Amino acid sequence: MSAGVAGVAEIRREVRAEGLRTAGRSVARALLNAVVTLAIVLALWQGVVSLGGISPFVAKGPLDVWNHLFVTEPDAFATAAERRAVLLPLVTVTLKDAALGFVVGMAIAVALAMAFTLSKTVEAGVMPLALLLRSVPLVSIAPVIMLLTGRGTPESVAVIGTIVVLFPALASVLFGLSQANPQSVDLVRVYGGGNLAALLKVAVPGALPSLFAAARVSVPGAVTGALLAEWLSTGKGIGGNIVKFNAAAQFDNLWACVAIITLVTLVLYNLVLLVENLVLAEMGMSQRGS
Repeated sequence: MSAGVAGVAEIRREVRAEGLRTAGRSVARALLNAVVTLAIVLALWQGVVSLGGISPFVAKGPLDVWNHLFVTEPDAFATAAERRAVLLPLVTVTLKDAALGFVVGMAIAVALAMAFTLSKTVEAGVMPLALLLRSVPLVSIAPVIMLLTGRGTPESVAVIGTIVVLFPALASVLFGLSQANPQSVDLVRVYGGGNLAALLKVAVPGALPSLFAAARVSVPGAVTGALLAEWLSTGKGIGGNIVKFNAAAQFDNLWACVAIITLVTLVLYNLVLLVENLVLAEMGMSQRGS
């Protein structure tokens, strides 16, 4: 009896150790991806600034932005801390707007994908409208959105951010749900389950790779939607102040804003990727939805 208990304990330790090794590999892979991506972005940025023939007064490289944010020169009008204090609230506003668009867009995408899977009638009725909205440039329908929701309101930010996030996420989630194992679906139905039970017990768990892929794609999409909403509607955050910085010839602030929001987007993207790797490894699933 004691030998059996010891054997079970040993198996549990091996499983736990394997889980820790998998988590370690996932973290290392995510960190490597983040470092490589950041290095490529910095190299391209510096290459454009150095080889683009743009005036140094206008074009700022990575070192210029670093000095602007963290180095205070003796004859400077403002300290680095004061310059960061001007920019960080703008980043905070943009991240809040992006979070709103991300949550609402992903929620609607998942709900629509499930509804389309359960009912072809719903899909036939809603999909043409979705495709129509997808084909119309967002800038052209922004005045209609602001007329309906009000200029500068959280509703306008949510609608614009949702439109940017919704369609790529919907396509990815819908693809994942359509790949449900037919044998597993038949087994659920044999035991008395209906379409909803098959969806929840088979299709949704099997669509996790596609769901995570949609979330990853939606992170930069949500940030882009927030910047568009701020530029077109609220006039706040980074999107609303980039035009002001450009008009006032504050190119250091302009490039610093772009650099900060790009870095934050890369960090958030890789955080989602890390969570994806950990969850799928725990469940023994591959990233087929990527």
